[in-house]
Amino acid sequence: MVGKFNSFIEESGDVYRNYPKEVQLSHPDEASLSSRFFVIIVPFSDKRDIVNKAHISIIAEELNLTTNQVTATALLLNEGATVPFIARYRKEVTGSLDEVAIRAIRDRLTQLGELDKRREAILKSLAERGKLTDELKEEILQAESMTVLEDIYLPFRPKRRTKATIAGEKGLGPLADRIFAQDNIDPAALAEAFVDSAKGVDSVEDALSGARDIIAERVNEDQKARAAIRELFASKGLFRTKVGSDKKEAGIKYKDYFDFEEPVSKAPSHRILAMRRGEKEGFLTLRVIPPEDEVLAILESLFVRGDGAASRQVAMAVHDGYKRLLSISMETEIRLAAKKRADEEAIRVFAENLRQLLLAPPLGRKNVLAVDPGFRTGCKVVCLDRQGKLIHTETIYPHQSEKASSEAAARIKILHGKFGVEAIAIGNGTAGRETEAFIRKLNLPGEVQIVMVNESGASVYSASDTAREEFPDRDITVRGSVSIGRRLVDPLSELVKIDPKSIGVGQYQHDVDQGALKRGLDDVVISCVNGVGVELNTAGKQLLMYVSGLGPQLAGNIVEYRNEHGPFRSREKLKKVPKLGAKAFEQAAGFLRIRDGENSLDASAVHPECYHLVDAMAMDLGCSVPDLMGDEALRNRIDLTKYVSDRMGLPTLTDILKELAKPGRDPREKFEAFSFAEGIEKIEDVRPGMKLPGVVTNITAFGAFVDIGVHQDGLIHISQLSDGFVKNPNEVVKVNQKVNVTVLDVDLNRRRISLSLKKQSEADN
Repeated sequence: MVGKFNSFIEESGDVYRNYPKEVQLSHPDEASLSSRFFVIIVPFSDKRDIVNKAHISIIAEELNLTTNQVTATALLLNEGATVPFIARYRKEVTGSLDEVAIRAIRDRLTQLGELDKRREAILKSLAERGKLTDELKEEILQAESMTVLEDIYLPFRPKRRTKATIAGEKGLGPLADRIFAQDNIDPAALAEAFVDSAKGVDSVEDALSGARDIIAERVNEDQKARAAIRELFASKGLFRTKVGSDKKEAGIKYKDYFDFEEPVSKAPSHRILAMRRGEKEGFLTLRVIPPEDEVLAILESLFVRGDGAASRQVAMAVHDGYKRLLSISMETEIRLAAKKRADEEAIRVFAENLRQLLLAPPLGRKNVLAVDPGFRTGCKVVCLDRQGKLIHTETIYPHQSEKASSEAAARIKILHGKFGVEAIAIGNGTAGRETEAFIRKLNLPGEVQIVMVNESGASVYSASDTAREEFPDRDITVRGSVSIGRRLVDPLSELVKIDPKSIGVGQYQHDVDQGALKRGLDDVVISCVNGVGVELNTAGKQLLMYVSGLGPQLAGNIVEYRNEHGPFRSREKLKKVPKLGAKAFEQAAGFLRIRDGENSLDASAVHPECYHLVDAMAMDLGCSVPDLMGDEALRNRIDLTKYVSDRMGLPTLTDILKELAKPGRDPREKFEAFSFAEGIEKIEDVRPGMKLPGVVTNITAFGAFVDIGVHQDGLIHISQLSDGFVKNPNEVVKVNQKVNVTVLDVDLNRRRISLSLKKQSEADN
């Protein structure tokens, strides 16, 4: 374990500095041992040891946390600790923050850091150009968002030649100033003095026009005006889409948006992304339209005073500035803000679906026969042993001639006996239901589970570098079959090999910010892998790389070391892996499991840094650690408060006791077999009113898609998910959940099936 759980945080200027002093930080609930926490010591050697005090305060207030919690978390993150590690093994340090809170702190620190970088760049630019005043600097330092910061900088930003700059070059700035002051003047008479053909001002109107251009740009760059109009666009703006007269036929899939309006503030994520996609593909025009009369009224109230001749010139400039500059700027901003909001929601939905898919119940280690079905090309069959190793492959043709079908049946029976098949996994693609029916009719002896497996993304895996590395001498059809079989045994271990975007559980995933999507999905995969734990002696590189503190390089080194030296007998042996240092060991060890190892605790989630505590508990009870793990009566005699120290609190001790009761317990639900309705194998077999079993395959903001075994998922619209009002479909169903649905409608032309989870009486209505 690196460092101590003691430290002193000194407030100094704009930073918190971490010094090695033995002073405990206070917590609001000091009376409770379970809520005490400490800050971990870190060497004060470089910038990573400094966290911005202002950032800490902002985040603490936003997330309703104490500054101690945020500071401690920030220091751990800066030292390279991962989110799962902090949440699981540093509860005393953070006050038992969960992964959601820790990620929120991490992401907000990043955002505030980016804001500071932009602030620094702006200050440097202004200073270099001699435009930085004390007042302006203070205003920039106080800006709390990127939007406000950019509004402050806008008038000073280096810009291309505009109408206003050209007018300024013609010497019309003083005229604009006099008109903008709106004194009792005659603008036309005043403008006569600025007529100068040599400068390109040929008439009074030219002079007035140039002055209005300067005023229009001032209106556009005014902070107060931009803030007011931005708020109006956001609160009262409308998305408006139109279709080109020559695009209707080609863009029929966007029919709902051919002539469409919806308030920006109420537009859901999926519709925003759909409209943007339609625009990108050239079928729709998309605008953000505010109530223009209200916009102009606001601007006139800010800039126009009275109704004199100068004020009328200013009013003209205000209208021009809005239509030519401010409206375009605001529309762009609001579109981007709406896109960001839509992206965040789409990524949230995708991430939640992915989590549910990755945490699907595993069948567990069994001898599996896996089938990738096909009609003309036959069914690719593979046999896997209980460790998931490929031991046999061949192709059968059950859907061709009667003779071929008989031969296929004989081969399946032979393989069943030869390899002790305990379960059969069948891909749910083309010929899936037909292959399932064929195998069920064989009445294989013993308790053989026959399971349809969602094969989304299997083809992507089979053609990937990962698959080629695993099976360099096998073709893609064999790799795909292996993937289907392994998904049944352990979905998490197999699905981590596939780009989440190829698994088919998102909405508009290719339209959202790809960087944000990757970060969000990586967080989910890392959370799931570490939440379940990883078998050190059987996991492949692709799974190990998601373990806290590892990554691709160390994961590969572990596999190579294992291949060369044999299975790991203890977690301590990890330290012999090349380049796996103390920090990586600290981060990873607790999430790696070794069954039947030298130390019984290596099969649990108890971190090696706490083994001495378990040894002490066993010694105090006069028993061995294995005895303690196997005897509930012994565990009930443990007084955890006896082991509380300035380095260890009740949160971790409670976790240890839970682990002793169920070492290395799998948090996933128990596997339950599922079968589709017999005789319902294609969409033509489906009729309104039917009640059918199905599996939820994807959840979106507007409903849930369900596989009912006909190669075409049906949709349960959000209005049909429950008898009551549903705001979030994830509150009602989960990916991979088994459901019984009622068929409402079947549209054969558009290959659409409408389903309901409501009571039959309501669904019929």
